Amino acid sequence: MTYFKPRAAPLSELKEVNLDMDELEAIRLSDFEEISQTEASKKMNISQSTFQRILKRGRRKIAEAVIKGKALRIKNVLK
Repeated sequence: MTYFKPRAAPLSELKEVNLDMDELEAIRLSDFEEISQTEASKKMNISQSTFQRILKRGRRKIAEAVIKGKALRIKNVLK
């Protein structure tokens, strides 16, 4: 498990936001690799509309963690 959290805040005192593997993969493909949603959805073997929903959900979770000062928990991180 990997966590990203606000600096100088003990993890035990923070609320968590859980980022699912499919959300992380969608964000990686779209935002990090800069692949189009059409191509990224093919790589994930899902429809483009499903990819878009997963991407939106993942981005919202990251925004919540950053804006509200929560820990972001990621399980089974891809290498």
